[in-house]
Amino acid sequence: MSSHEAPAAHDFLDRTRWPVDPWRLVETEADQTDLGVTETIFSVGNGYLGMRGNVTEGRDSHTHGTFVNGFHETWPIHHAEEAFGFARVGQTIVNAPDAKVIRLYVDDEPLLLSVADLLEYERSLDFRDGVLRREILWRTPSNKLVKVVATRMVSFAQRHLAVLEFEVTMLDHRAPVAISSQILNRQDGEDEYHVRSKAMGEGHDPRKSEGFDRRVLEPKYKWGDADQGRVSLGFRCFDSGMTLAVSADHELVTDNPCNARVQVEDDLAKVTYRIAAEPGVPIKLTKLVAYHTSRGVPVKELVDRCRRTLDRAYEEGVDQQYADQRAWLEDFWERSDVEVPGHPQIQQAIRWNLFQVAQASARAEGAGIPAKGVTGSGYSGHYFWDTEVYVLPFLTYTNPEHARNALRFRHSLLDAGRKRAREMSQSGALFPWRTINGEEASAFFAAGTAQYHIDADIAYAVAQYYLATSDEDFMIRQGIDILVETARMWTDLGFWRDEEVGTFHIHGVTGPDEYTTVVNDNMFTNVMARFNLGAAALAVKRLAERDSVAYDRMVTRLALKDHEVADWERAARNMAIPYDEALGVHPQDQHFLEREVWDLDNTPLDKRPLLLNYHPLVIYRFQVIKQADVVLALFLQGNHFTDEQKRANFEYYDPITTGDSTLSAVVQSIIAAEVGYRDLAFRYFLGALFVDLADRHKNATDGVHVASTGGVWSALACGFGGFRDHQGEFSLDPRLPESWDELVYRITVQGTRVRVTVRKDELELFVEDREPNGLGEMVDPVFDVRGRQVKVAPGDPVVVPLDGQGPNIEGTPPPVAGRRRADGTVITAIIPGT
Repeated sequence: MSSHEAPAAHDFLDRTRWPVDPWRLVETEADQTDLGVTETIFSVGNGYLGMRGNVTEGRDSHTHGTFVNGFHETWPIHHAEEAFGFARVGQTIVNAPDAKVIRLYVDDEPLLLSVADLLEYERSLDFRDGVLRREILWRTPSNKLVKVVATRMVSFAQRHLAVLEFEVTMLDHRAPVAISSQILNRQDGEDEYHVRSKAMGEGHDPRKSEGFDRRVLEPKYKWGDADQGRVSLGFRCFDSGMTLAVSADHELVTDNPCNARVQVEDDLAKVTYRIAAEPGVPIKLTKLVAYHTSRGVPVKELVDRCRRTLDRAYEEGVDQQYADQRAWLEDFWERSDVEVPGHPQIQQAIRWNLFQVAQASARAEGAGIPAKGVTGSGYSGHYFWDTEVYVLPFLTYTNPEHARNALRFRHSLLDAGRKRAREMSQSGALFPWRTINGEEASAFFAAGTAQYHIDADIAYAVAQYYLATSDEDFMIRQGIDILVETARMWTDLGFWRDEEVGTFHIHGVTGPDEYTTVVNDNMFTNVMARFNLGAAALAVKRLAERDSVAYDRMVTRLALKDHEVADWERAARNMAIPYDEALGVHPQDQHFLEREVWDLDNTPLDKRPLLLNYHPLVIYRFQVIKQADVVLALFLQGNHFTDEQKRANFEYYDPITTGDSTLSAVVQSIIAAEVGYRDLAFRYFLGALFVDLADRHKNATDGVHVASTGGVWSALACGFGGFRDHQGEFSLDPRLPESWDELVYRITVQGTRVRVTVRKDELELFVEDREPNGLGEMVDPVFDVRGRQVKVAPGDPVVVPLDGQGPNIEGTPPPVAGRRRADGTVITAIIPGT
């Protein structure tokens, strides 16, 4: 989204359908026209298990979905023209057997929301207890009134458990009622009638998941017991060999006469209750569901694990599961909440976004954080750099144990990264651009594999986490290995030019901007590689000083040579960071400024996004940016740029950034706020805030944009809140929006949680909680507030007066076209094909 497209500062939602509630997402009208979007935004999950917000009855869905993080199938990638080192094995998340389905029949007529006569309807997702609720009043074809209440919860406290309840009450007449509770294996995107989901669509969209043209899940186990009300199914992925078991317990409570029947087949396990329902006598079904997966454990063992999960949940009781869920979320919000008093619409959207980060990451132990979390199959369930740059800052400063889990997962891929580096003729380790199992799965190398900056992004997250927590155990056992092996990759990938001047260059890479690929000296890549090299050198020196035994073990483990640290430091010190004197900006890459500008202002809307309407080679010939590149470097490495350089770079690159990626708006908001474009910063923030809730990129049906939800926190804390952490030096320089009177957020550093309150004329810092840091020390954090060193200790709040909210620049940056290059030529604006 370029500045000329920034959304107006208004509410994106129809509040007659979506009423404002600061702690819930509420829908008051069932609408079949946007099922895919509502299924995404009403998803529930815990980072391991995710259930899309499909209707409980199973039909009337756009895209069925139950996902287990990391549970995937593999398939051979066929390239039109082969070359050495191309990705060979694709990986795609598998749509797991669906245990959400509970069908209702009254007088043998099914409840189908698309045709039902609904007198009342409300669906809500409560951020305080993580429960999806739907209450309806249904007038049946025979004119009988039925109240139906359905709830769904994926437990944060018990990683493998989901709790579903379904309550039916005839209000004015007796009727025969049937409830059919199912576990249904739909076979990758098909419904039970084998009709391909509309989400598969026409044409190719690289943001969607690959589909399968064969059976994916081989049935390996089926079992049911009518007396226990328990059913189980087990499967094995045909190629990846991964295994899965799902089991469900049922308990029906009613004073009406009823009987039960169990039916179990290869792809279906069903418990059907027949009830002679009297008016005013409720029927309540409680369904406990357990999922377990493995890379190869026999299905029977996974079934046993499901049984243990269900037995424990049954013994503890359903009420305890809800209590544990609420307690978990109370703790989450104490550490993570961001408050904007007086703006309930914004408050609701903020909490929805932050809740999505929890649902994507909380119980992702042993796995990564997919780009869509566990809400959809978009991007095939792959892990990208999104995690380290957009999600981990939120986790590091609010929920550091979750950040640690994500980084430990990256460490588990280190051997695969070493193997990939050898394949790419490099030393050290090269992390895959997109993956599930550790192997590179990007078939389009120019915009995928060539994004070597992922190594530096991961190293950045490692250093950021360590400096915020002092977690020596993690650094000694995992973090330093990542830093060393990525630093080795950079010194091998780059080269020296002009030995007298001694500049270090990195060629043949792609930066974050995927509209400009395989370039020399991409500014973002070089800046981040410089950080990576310096962080690795510092970590090795620090370990040598603090723990000689651990240092010796690391040297032996990694075969570290005496000269390597000095090599890293020299490369970092002499990294080529080009600067164009004529235009006064840092070129995105060596030749970027030589191109003409794409005329975005006059490009028809039906030609957006560009990647779906133009061949990549057409796009590559222009100065046009998919997502913030140089501007992102200004944020992550802001201490290396002057205020004047930040403003000049932002003003140059913002007008040529399309925003075709949801990764852009939050970063543009942060830097716009810092350099003084206050209104623009706020508009970018609103655009990011409602990316999924308002389906602003028209692909929310594929799942939540998890990186954007994490970035919303950064836009609040780092953009408006002014928080920065540059190599463990914490600073605060707020930029409160004009329409806000107050912003409250939390930062946890060195074990101490500080509540930061930004007002028009003051900044208030208060210690809410304090625990020992990773070294066992109790720390009073120090913040630089506009040049003043402020220590925050337990007790009374520290109040720092503020002289305004920084500079304020009206309007938007001027267009690039018309500016003159160093050679005297004028940059022109063009639309290809016109």
